[in-house]
Amino acid sequence: MVEEALARTRPYVKVATEIIRTRGDHEHLASSELDRTKGRKGIYTAELERALMEKRIDVAVHSAKDLPSEMDNALAITAVLPRGAVEDLLLRKSRAHAPVATIATGSVRRQRQARWSNPAVRVVGLRGNVPTRLRKFVESDWDAIILARAGLERLGFLPPEFEFDGQKLFAEVLSPENFVSAGGQGIIALQTHAADWVTREIVSSIDDVETHLCLRAEREFLRLLQGDCDLPVGVHARFMKGETALRVQLFGEALAPKMASGRGNNPEKLAGEVFRKLEREQK
Repeated sequence: MVEEALARTRPYVKVATEIIRTRGDHEHLASSELDRTKGRKGIYTAELERALMEKRIDVAVHSAKDLPSEMDNALAITAVLPRGAVEDLLLRKSRAHAPVATIATGSVRRQRQARWSNPAVRVVGLRGNVPTRLRKFVESDWDAIILARAGLERLGFLPPEFEFDGQKLFAEVLSPENFVSAGGQGIIALQTHAADWVTREIVSSIDDVETHLCLRAEREFLRLLQGDCDLPVGVHARFMKGETALRVQLFGEALAPKMASGRGNNPEKLAGEVFRKLEREQK
């Protein structure tokens, strides 16, 4: 997708793609490994950032929700593609909407959202990239799993139903009111050296400005909260009528989350205002 976008805006630029396998792409990460990496932070991004710092690549292409909210000052998010779908999907093995007893997800946010929506549900962990998670689901006795709609659609698995490894799967869009998405969900981010102005000029030609404003608000809120995928937090920004609207959801000790929202023109300032609203809500 990035290569195609660059071909439209900078047709003279030659693009070579290097596939880098990250820790998060492995079938399973032991708890001890997660502890050493401070939870899940950076497990899908560290190898790409290392290649960038070592100048083996000029641009690292990330799922924005995998990027830690604080990164090395030598690096910058120079551009983003237009945002894809932000919803989460509940996947089942049959059309029948029988009660869901067991849901698998690797996201602490989705785990808490699932328990809030259905306190009786049993939630189990699920690791790996999208095909790995789908394979584990097909081979399991779980009733359902939760995955991001954008990731599935970009791999060609389109709701409301699709087939994987000979198993037909049925997808239900979860309410974004209850299942507020992760910061950066549905966004592809292009990371470069902050000082590499030649590459930055080329890459910025495909930047989707409205999506980038939303990402800035979401990332700043997560930075203030000091949380990424290790915290049960949903944060979603939309660009509406010239302003950015930000909505956040944070789970604490109670079953139900705390919520806050706001609108503004400056993404970082807006994130700060919503963060302070949430702090007051928690007191």
